[in-house]
Amino acid sequence: MKKWLFLSAVLISCGKPLPDLSPINLAQWKEDKNGCSHFREQGISYLINQLEELKGLSEKDIIKLLGRPDRNELYKRNQKFYYYDLEPGKVCSDSIIENQQLVLRFNAMGRAKEVTVEVL
Repeated sequence: MKKWLFLSAVLISCGKPLPDLSPINLAQWKEDKNGCSHFREQGISYLINQLEELKGLSEKDIIKLLGRPDRNELYKRNQKFYYYDLEPGKVCSDSIIENQQLVLRFNAMGRAKEVTVEVL
């Protein structure tokens, strides 16, 4: 029983800490759904430099850090994709034809395997 508790404590403590994205006001980020308020645009260059820091985080950690995604997609083999619009998305009244999105691909274990910024 003691070995089980010790092992559990070790595994829990091995989680990757949340990255510091302090130049970005994360409260405003979370409120800027689909990038409609143009707030997310201000942090694109900083976020691009921090993509590696987001890799390996769990889905729960990503949601804690960035809020719920604007869209998500379930793919084969329990892979998931989260999409965050960095510029006004198609649902915004002043949307542009192409916009940049933060795309996170999670593996079947719920860890961010790929983190990219794409133009759609």
